[in-house]
Amino acid sequence: MRFCIRMVNYRRPKIAGATVFVTVVLAHRGEDILVRYIDVLRGAVRQTLRAQPFGMDAFVVLPDHFHCVITLPDGDADYARRIGAIKARFVMGIRKVGYVPPLDVPVVSRGRFAGLKPGLRLEKREVGVWQRRFWEHHIRDERDYRNHLRYCWNNPVKHGYVTRAKDWPSSSYHRDNG
Repeated sequence: MRFCIRMVNYRRPKIAGATVFVTVVLAHRGEDILVRYIDVLRGAVRQTLRAQPFGMDAFVVLPDHFHCVITLPDGDADYARRIGAIKARFVMGIRKVGYVPPLDVPVVSRGRFAGLKPGLRLEKREVGVWQRRFWEHHIRDERDYRNHLRYCWNNPVKHGYVTRAKDWPSSSYHRDNG
């Protein structure tokens, strides 16, 4: 018997006006550049909001990843472009202030591609700051929405950075519950 191994052609849902929970992770887990350069990340988000408006319902930044809940405008389904723009603007911003991105990406430690070491696509000007992909979940209903807002706010507690969500400075918790 022969087995054929093929790559799955991953496709993100395209739902205009959707509300989406997103997780974006640095290539090197354990780094702290997101909180070290928090002003650059905030600037990247602000620039993206101006260029491609969307609702930022919740946002939390931890040292090596961030979570957000965003709502797209009616008739617009392109959240992936917005996340890509935030990532790119952040990389450009930290380079301008002197950060030198790693010339390498770590070996994949879990999942289907564990043990592989993906190379950077230099022709696409990739640098080793972000994981290539991000994780998304389309919000299904009001309960799912509330759960994901709370997940964002409580993530610093889950990771042991603080004991109360309100004590983490890089969170929309303060905007929404202050």
